[in-house]
Amino acid sequence: MNNLKEILLSELPKFKENSLKFINGEMSKLEYKGFSGGYGVYAQRDKKSFMIRLRTSAGVISKSQLHTIYNMAYENKLEKIHITTRQAVQLHGLTVDQICNIMEEGINKDIFTRGGGGNFPRNVGLSPLSGVDPDEAFDVTPYAVATDKHFINKITTYHLPRKLKVSYSSCNHDDAHCTVQDLGFIATIKDGKPYFNVYVGGGLGKNPRVGLKLDEPIEAKDALYYVEGLTKLFVDYGNYENKHKARVRYLVEELGEEAFLQKFKEYSLKEKEKGGLDLTPEPLDYSKEGIEVDICDHRIRKQKQNGLYTVYIHPIGGQLYLKDLKALLNELDKIKNPMIRIGMTEGMYILNLNGKEAQKILEVSKTISGDSNLEESICCIGIPICQMGIQNSQKMLNTIIDYFRENVDKEIMQKLPRLYISGCPNSCGVHQIGSIGLTGKMKNIDGTPTDVFEIYICGCFEVGKSRLGTSIGDFKASDIPEFLHELGKIIEGDFFEFATNNTEKVLEIASKYKL
Repeated sequence: MNNLKEILLSELPKFKENSLKFINGEMSKLEYKGFSGGYGVYAQRDKKSFMIRLRTSAGVISKSQLHTIYNMAYENKLEKIHITTRQAVQLHGLTVDQICNIMEEGINKDIFTRGGGGNFPRNVGLSPLSGVDPDEAFDVTPYAVATDKHFINKITTYHLPRKLKVSYSSCNHDDAHCTVQDLGFIATIKDGKPYFNVYVGGGLGKNPRVGLKLDEPIEAKDALYYVEGLTKLFVDYGNYENKHKARVRYLVEELGEEAFLQKFKEYSLKEKEKGGLDLTPEPLDYSKEGIEVDICDHRIRKQKQNGLYTVYIHPIGGQLYLKDLKALLNELDKIKNPMIRIGMTEGMYILNLNGKEAQKILEVSKTISGDSNLEESICCIGIPICQMGIQNSQKMLNTIIDYFRENVDKEIMQKLPRLYISGCPNSCGVHQIGSIGLTGKMKNIDGTPTDVFEIYICGCFEVGKSRLGTSIGDFKASDIPEFLHELGKIIEGDFFEFATNNTEKVLEIASKYKL
């Protein structure tokens, strides 16, 4: 690890040099994006300020690391941090010097940015309740963290056609979206031993697809052989000429499903023959004296450990203000060894709390989170920050929430599910697997450029139900709150089930608003 840190620190002068070239107009936006993405850095839309993405290994973060992130933001006079749908943290509006200082501090404190963007393995996904979920097969946290460390330890050596996303889920709820990743491992038990059901070749964005499931589960200890197998298959067969055809899912199209799976197995078994990558991680210790409490709050989850709880904290749009983070850290400092995890929902989970500790965390975070699924919607950063963005997704989300808070009976608001909002087709807000998903567009209406979102319904990532959402048309951004209000009036029970069984009713309401 020390050698890796030396390598990463030695890269900083070159990074700064090229960043200054970009600012001075000596490097194009496209050239700089191709260079900076590998460092987890992107220029913002104004071409003067920058965003940096801090990898938190599989979303697992220590209290000390969370303090470090707070200090990074505070010392650079930021008002907030952004929690992403890849279990990372983004800081926005920074100068080149600030970016370099943050990178250096992060390297020294095991918070890495390398591979946070560009053609590299991204942060490994993890179902955040792994280890405490009553429904899980077994705790996959050590496997996910070990895989992320495997990537980080050789992050500077990769030459992939595009990014590679790997996830681990501890049960079929699939909160790590394994069924729509390049490679996903879902825990199961076979013959009393830990195994993984493996999904491969999925992905969101342009030309999305659900992954293919291997015909047989693999032993949990063999997961890294399949990671390496897919990586080398991707290198050998990936499209280096056309980045728009360079994700793993396009190999499925080019080779055909059967041939692709056969190649994937061959490459993975070849890695297994070489050996040396068995995963036998030490199990995590969740033992703690519990205290039972009776709390009615949708943000608290009972753990499988008696008397222990997890509290979920969801800042609107993933935008966590420093004043709120400071208050949370002050309370966490009073708790012995709290477990902190970032989810793929732009929220934060505080695990392994006894009842009294859970009550304190609920109290200190009550002004951060809302009281409904709608207020826990997922939303990319969008314009005016993102270079690729088409719409201001954060503004759209806040407009919807404000409309319901100010004008609508709370009972109707409670009926609506989470929204999944992306500012463009790239699906950073994973709109294609949400019960209701929105993706930003611009349309010329009567000669006027108009803010528009295409709406999808009935996407799902749960195993057995996994499917991509169906488009129901384009809607003016200004009409969407009213459309959702009218939709909320007719929903009965779970929206996914309701809309699946009553599609005609949903489409009838949509027909009044869609373009």
